[in-house]
Amino acid sequence: MSSEELTTSLSDLAVASQAPTASQIGSSGDLSSEGGVQVTCFSEDLHDVTLHFQIIRFSKQIYAWIGCNSSAKFGHLYAAAATRPGNGVSVTSVLGGTSDNTGSSMARRLVLKTGLNIILACNIPKDSPMLEAAAERKLVEKLRSLGYIRSITGEANAHADGYL
Repeated sequence: MSSEELTTSLSDLAVASQAPTASQIGSSGDLSSEGGVQVTCFSEDLHDVTLHFQIIRFSKQIYAWIGCNSSAKFGHLYAAAATRPGNGVSVTSVLGGTSDNTGSSMARRLVLKTGLNIILACNIPKDSPMLEAAAERKLVEKLRSLGYIRSITGEANAHADGYL
């Protein structure tokens, strides 16, 4: 599959990425559990590599996929969630990979930033730490622009209250 075909396929998926309607938004501003799903797809050229991103926002979790170049492989799959009473984050490898892989660390940081459960599929070459960092930075930028990341004041309050 060529990069152009992959971009076209990702664009076709973006049809469902319109802003949620009033019926999809609950009183707290979150997507309701009544089928409120928001899909966002985009591509970025970073360090001479094209990275493709897909973000699916459910009511209480985010699924994110990061793919490299024209390879539409699924990659390693990680699940991360906040845990209590220690206010930490637990991460597990669901498919492939180990807990010391980049996707695991990325999923952990995303839980801390969003306050939501994260499912992350990551297909980035292991020998490219700069590419990994750039991919995470772009993903966080997009999540912030979509309003999925808590504000800085919200994070400061959460730290003060002992929630992070």
